[in-house]
This record gives sequence, structure tokens and C-alpha cells, in this order.
Amino acid sequence: MKTTKIGIIGAGNISGAYFGCSKTFPIMEIVAVADLDVARAKAAAEKHGVAKGCSPDELLADPSIEIVINLTIPAAHFSVALAAVNAGKHVVNEKPLTVTRAQAQELLAAAKKKGVRVGGAPDTFLGSGQQTARKAIDDGLIGKPICGTAFMLCPGHESWHPSPEFYYQPGGGPMLDMGPYYMTSLINLLGPIKRIAGIAGIVKPDRTITSAPLNGKKIDVQTPDHVAGTVEFVSGAIVTVVMSFATYRGAAPAPIVIYGTQGTLHVPDPNGFDGTVRVYKLGDSDFSDVPVVHHKGYGRSAGVADLAHALRENRPHRASGDLAYAVLDSMLGFLDSSDSGTAYHPITQIQRPAPMPIGGQLGVIEG
Repeated sequence: MKTTKIGIIGAGNISGAYFGCSKTFPIMEIVAVADLDVARAKAAAEKHGVAKGCSPDELLADPSIEIVINLTIPAAHFSVALAAVNAGKHVVNEKPLTVTRAQAQELLAAAKKKGVRVGGAPDTFLGSGQQTARKAIDDGLIGKPICGTAFMLCPGHESWHPSPEFYYQPGGGPMLDMGPYYMTSLINLLGPIKRIAGIAGIVKPDRTITSAPLNGKKIDVQTPDHVAGTVEFVSGAIVTVVMSFATYRGAAPAPIVIYGTQGTLHVPDPNGFDGTVRVYKLGDSDFSDVPVVHHKGYGRSAGVADLAHALRENRPHRASGDLAYAVLDSMLGFLDSSDSGTAYHPITQIQRPAPMPIGGQLGVIEG
């Protein structure tokens, strides 16, 4: 299989997952890694067996690189992605796509003008857990979905992340950090959103880092660390969403639960690719596992591999910039609704991406 040459910009915490998981996909060949700290880029290249560690400008000037994976911090997603687009590269951003709607609109417009594509994380909805849940819903296993819950409850990241401060600045917080997994999953499962009503607040304004190397440093929280709301989908389903960096040992039946007219579906953690889907149908005595019909074992890079295949097949890619923009719009909608005291109506009603293929070769993602 002819490979697609790929460069990574940003050699931080998440890059290791991309280096490792990319090996699952024969179409992907990571040939360069760049960082503002060139020494860190060179160290990452050596560690992961990549040919070149360099500066971002040097990577973007390499004519052999077709796709750039942008793993910078959220505040830099727009500028780095726009530079990649202007260099004639396809680009896949880590989540969120950008931190404002205006940035996302400018990025997508620039890509269209240049004739290149934009993709966005998360791509976890391409994994066996989320795809099995979607097939169960599409097959009518629980009847018509009528409501649900999506809960991400944790105390925050300052106890484990080596540099957690950006999680508590504009562009961070639980909604823009973890919300992409949940909102992408919900759109994949239930389709476009009609309206959102939200309430958000800063519950713990003063935090202290307890992880190395910044142990003891204070954080002044500048963005809501607890967001709650309700989403009405075009289909009529109504889902309660809570994203929190201010809770301890939160308990829920499953990260996402979809209730239908004929049963209930427990959907696994959308921050992972696999996981067990469980169903209770009217007349059952208890929940049972839903058989998995999609490949297990995918990881971060699945969306990049799908983009590479889509370019060759001249088809839409699943983890698209349009989907990432709709997710960003919905997440900001919770915050806007909280500020205004009124429901937010999304700018775009994105349709669900195509389901993943059943069968075929592991690591080869076809249309």
C-alpha cells in the first residue's frame, strides 16, 4: 500500500498516542515531528523512530508531507492549522477545532479556497464501542430514542497533568476539553441538534497543582469548571449533559445512556475507542452485552487514516472539519445559553458521518 506522508506539530503529552496508534494503519507514514522547542521535537523523533525532528516552519516547507496533525494547545490550534492550510497541507486538529466560532469559520473557508481538507478530533467515535452503539440504535434495538444522559464528572487535571494551567483558561474547561468526546458521540448516535439550554459556573476558582513539575503552583480559574444543560435533537430526543472539573467519584450507570421507546442502551466512555455496549429491552430481566461487529483495537489516528483513505477514494472523511465545527458551536452554545438565559440554536445542523465499514482488513478504513 502506498503510504501518505504525515507530519506532527506539537510534541507534547498527547503526541505519544498518535505515534503509537498510527502503526495500526498501513496508509500512515509519520515522517516528521515539529515543536517550537526543536530539541523536544528531535527527542520525540528519536524516541518514536521518525526521520526528522524540526521547527514548525521547516515541517510546513516539506513538499512531501500531505497531512499535518496539529497537537498544539487549544489557543494555538487556529494559527497553526491556518499556516498548514496556507502551505497547501490537509490538517487535522486535536480538539477543540479552534476556541472561537470565527476562527473555525475562517479556517474552513481558507481550506475550501486552497482545495485542502480539515479534520478534527476526537476520532474515538470511529471505534468499536461507539460504532456498535450506533448500529444498535440504527437497527431499532431500543426503539425510537427519546432521551438520555451524558455525564463527565471528575475533579480536574491538576493532580496528574504536568502542565494543567491551560485547562482553566478560556478555550479550556470541562466543556471544551472533554465535551468534544461527548458531543461528537451524541451527534454520531442521534444526529443534528435543534437547541441547547445551559448553565455554567466557576465552582472552584482557586486551585493548586499537585503534579510534578509544578507542584504547589496556584491556578486562577478563568473559565467555567462545571457546565450543565439540556440538548434537544432534531429527532426529538432530549439529552441531559453535565461536564465537570469539580466533582469527586461521580456515579452514573454509564458515561452515556440512551433511553428508547423499547429499551435502554449503555454507551461506553467516548474518550476511548472500544468498550462494552449494554442493552436492556422490554421483557428482559437485566442488561446484556451487545455483540461487537466492528474492529477493536483502533486508537488516536483513526480519523487521520480515514482522511488519507478518503482522499484516495474521493469521498467525505468522517472526522471532518464540519463535524468538529458543529461540535464546537454546540459546546459554546452551552456557555452562550448560560450567559444569555435563553436557549441557543446551532448555526449548522450537521448530519451524521457515515458509519464505519463492517468487516474488511484491520487498519484499512474504506468508505
